[in-house]
Amino acid sequence: MTFHLKSITGRKALAGLTALAMALSSTVALAADKLQYFTWSGYELPDFNKSFLAAHPDGVEATIFGDDDDAFTKVKAGFRPDIAHPCYDKVARWNKEGLLQPIDTKRIKNWDSIFPVFKNLPDLQAGDGKVWMVPWDWGNTSILYRTDLVKNPEASWNLLWDKQYAGRMATIDAVHDTPIVAALLAGVNPFDMTPDQMEKVAAKLREQRPLLSSYTTDMTSVEQALASGQLVAAMTWNASATSLKKQGVPVEFMKPKEGMLTWACGFVMLKDAKNVDLAYDFINSRLDADSGKFLIQSYGYGSSLSTAFAGVSKEELDKLQLPADPDVMLKSTIFTGPMKQNDDMAKMFEKVKAGG
Repeated sequence: MTFHLKSITGRKALAGLTALAMALSSTVALAADKLQYFTWSGYELPDFNKSFLAAHPDGVEATIFGDDDDAFTKVKAGFRPDIAHPCYDKVARWNKEGLLQPIDTKRIKNWDSIFPVFKNLPDLQAGDGKVWMVPWDWGNTSILYRTDLVKNPEASWNLLWDKQYAGRMATIDAVHDTPIVAALLAGVNPFDMTPDQMEKVAAKLREQRPLLSSYTTDMTSVEQALASGQLVAAMTWNASATSLKKQGVPVEFMKPKEGMLTWACGFVMLKDAKNVDLAYDFINSRLDADSGKFLIQSYGYGSSLSTAFAGVSKEELDKLQLPADPDVMLKSTIFTGPMKQNDDMAKMFEKVKAGG
């Protein structure tokens, strides 16, 4: 819009400028009243926070990140949402940078329904009944493979290093996924390693690199490639297995003998959040049992809420390969906790991907 001030004089000019200022002020106020949510693709769906939208129509604006390392970099550089959705292994890192404010569990209406194994995680505790993250979702990382194209494979992460499938495999482009698996196969503790041990992990990653079609976090493209047969195996999360099975694609989500990875993620409130009350309303909406039930049934991920699992039949959970008690899953999988050498691992991984 162009304003021709030369055609307006005296009181009319003043009145016009006053009206313009009031309109701009109103626009800014409306923007400030909309919750800014920074999250993974697929987690922005309105079905996850129906009660929030009933109370605050059009009250949330979501921005999508590729993974939570990408999210950390953007927030550290100055992007300021009200709420972000990283995973547990990153919370201490965000907190160390002074990016977070504690969340008062007395304002979280279903806090007591969250499984103790998640709400008692050490890096979440902020003292005085407060936490740095409210757990919301959990799930697994494993190999999703075409059962008609990969016949009776050994239940091992080594499948993603099998030369007979060169060029027809993909893996996740994230330091807390592919390098962790490489460490497990190299016999190294992924969460605390010496420089010599890190070099062993790098060597394992270099061995894999020429066999891959891609490193990616775009699960939609991976699912399409698996469905077409372009890929025969890929590292994915539960949601890809759930989606392709619903489409009738012959796939299996492997239980590697070395252990699937298990992760837990949730909501953190940024230190400079402008909409704190809206943030609490949003978190509480996401902790409705129906929200967790939708997460389970739509994506095959676990909810942090025992009440959400109560609404899903055992038969359906068995099809999703998801136990109603996360402790059962954690006994046979590798829980993705904080990595002491996260930054060094990330640099090493980038170097390997680039051919180094």
